[in-house]
Amino acid sequence: MNRASKPVAPAGIGLNVSAKDSSQQTGKVLTVGRRLNVLVSAYACEPNKGSEPGIGWNQVRQTARFHEVWVITRSNNGPAIADSLAADPMANVHWIYCDLPRWLRFWKKGMRGARLYYYLWQTNALRLARKHHRHTKFDIVHHVTFGNYWQPTFLHFLPARFVWGPVGGGESAPANFLSSFGLRGSMYEILRSCARKLAELHPSVRRAARHASVAVATTEQTACRLRRLGCTNVSVLCGIGIPDQDLNELKAFPFRDAKPFRVLSVGRLLHWKGFQFALRAFGRFHAKFPEAEYWLVGEGPERGKLEQIARRMGLERAVTLLGQLPRKEALAKYLDCDALLFPSFHESGGWVCLEAMAAGRPVICLDLGGPGLQVTSDTGIKVSAVTPEQVVADLSTALERLAADPAYCQRLGAGGRSRVDRNFSWERKGEQIAALYAHLASG
Repeated sequence: MNRASKPVAPAGIGLNVSAKDSSQQTGKVLTVGRRLNVLVSAYACEPNKGSEPGIGWNQVRQTARFHEVWVITRSNNGPAIADSLAADPMANVHWIYCDLPRWLRFWKKGMRGARLYYYLWQTNALRLARKHHRHTKFDIVHHVTFGNYWQPTFLHFLPARFVWGPVGGGESAPANFLSSFGLRGSMYEILRSCARKLAELHPSVRRAARHASVAVATTEQTACRLRRLGCTNVSVLCGIGIPDQDLNELKAFPFRDAKPFRVLSVGRLLHWKGFQFALRAFGRFHAKFPEAEYWLVGEGPERGKLEQIARRMGLERAVTLLGQLPRKEALAKYLDCDALLFPSFHESGGWVCLEAMAAGRPVICLDLGGPGLQVTSDTGIKVSAVTPEQVVADLSTALERLAADPAYCQRLGAGGRSRVDRNFSWERKGEQIAALYAHLASG
């Protein structure tokens, strides 16, 4: 094993969950050593949210189980945080609210100017972090959100052990699929790759890579890019987890034993989510299982294209585009479906895969990115992404296999629940990060 890929935790901790299922660690007592002073950088950090805000919030909660925590976050997260803390205090967490002066942020509206604002926000966060470090002497500085490896963070300038991640963004759609995305989609992929390469030249990105005591990547593709940037310690660890409330709700869902066989997809309707391939695969599958149905939850610019595909294949009655649903309603759809079809091409995380597994539904996905790490042969079916025709054929075959064998379908569902319990609860992720801290502190 070369130096760049060596584990950053003692053998048996199971940080690199992509290489080895950490189920054998269940029941072990975690020793974290002395309580550390930890500074967490979480630009996005809000309770009861998904995506980046949820990652920031849950990472703070889990770190506070073991250590004294200071959190630098945006001021506009303050009201939601205060409301949550009123009901469930975190006594050993100290909040540092940071924003630019009003005259420097009047131009930011929603996502307009978000990247420039984030860059400027980091400079102010570093100033505040240095001020607090003079009094507190942080043992570890941990950058959590935003979780893209190519977006600069400046906290590596502090004289403390620097943990970077989990970060993603190194995933790309295979070149063979660009033409199938259409002109707009293929241009997006090309420009995305160029922008990422330019961002890798930023001095702060390269310095963060060189000074990271450990960089945590969400996928092996991102890990490879981090190593090329100069990271000498890289571990692969899924950056997302299932909140307790959602996990308990989904685990209570009974296995489905009813007709018709129903397939579910959830996500934004974007070209790289691969739903056009899912629809074509369902069309082939539907020819053999004409009573089957396909529900798609989500909204986005590809909706018109997907509706055209469904009409062209004569699937208007079998395919239902449900649009964007509130989270509770979206989760409830698992009750009425047998499997999740999620053929995303460059997904760092993949929340819906974990939700489906927790609900006891097998997952069919591409063997790429985050879903390719989360899903195993015990929890679903992974399809290689070689050519568009091969993907459609293999997705269809996977659907046929599940529909023809309900016992196999339920066995995969049970395996998914077990895997989420072992590896993807936020409590488990907190223990993994605590083990990483303990290893760094003892070094």
